[in-house]
Amino acid sequence: MNACRHLQLVLLPEQKNRLRCRHCHLTINADELTSRYCPECFESSQKKRYDFDEVVEVTDDIARYRCEDCGAMSEAK
Repeated sequence: MNACRHLQLVLLPEQKNRLRCRHCHLTINADELTSRYCPECFESSQKKRYDFDEVVEVTDDIARYRCEDCGAMSEAK
């Protein structure tokens, strides 16, 4: 069990317009995808792959936090 008391929490911003590569499963913001092909697939195999799925998140007004000390994630309404 983790002994961290989670005193250093950071509010994580909402992730919008994210895409997931169908081959390597890299998740990236659509704004960061400047070349239209997956940068991870290109770096690892020199293949330009353009197959992405849009990541849909249900938000329901949930705030997400990460502990800076141990990296644990938590959610609160």
